Amino acid sequence: MIRYLPAPQGPQLRDIHLPPAPPWWPPAPGWWLLAALVLGLLGVAAWLSLRARKRRQRRARILAEVDALANRHAADAQALAAGLHQLLRRVVRTRDPAAARLSGEAWRDALARVPVDAPTLERLLALEHAMYRPQPYDTHAMQEAVRRWLLAALAGQDRRTRRA
Repeated sequence: MIRYLPAPQGPQLRDIHLPPAPPWWPPAPGWWLLAALVLGLLGVAAWLSLRARKRRQRRARILAEVDALANRHAADAQALAAGLHQLLRRVVRTRDPAAARLSGEAWRDALARVPVDAPTLERLLALEHAMYRPQPYDTHAMQEAVRRWLLAALAGQDRRTRRA
């Protein structure tokens, strides 16, 4: 035989219920911090990308100037040498403002600050003589030496500006 207990007398309790779901807006403070961090990182990435693009454009513009000089002075080796020398002077002047007045060993030292091999450096120093003395020289090798030096100089400038 089953015996039933009498129902307890007292307050009527409701069943357990869950709290309402949290609203989707406004987000919790952690989400705001995450959004600010992501926006900051996107801003930094955009700035770095723009800076790198400007460096690449500058490098391409300077190297295109070597080709433009070669096309403009294809028949005149002395004028080509003078143009290439002037381009080197302009780039060295961005590294050292006093480089416009350098000559001889001081000019050699200014060119040697860029890490290039010895034959390239000797070709670049021969530009000064090729401007004033009408003697034949290998214009293609001279242009390649100038390109090699410019690439190394511009890469060095990029590294220096990144460190500063």
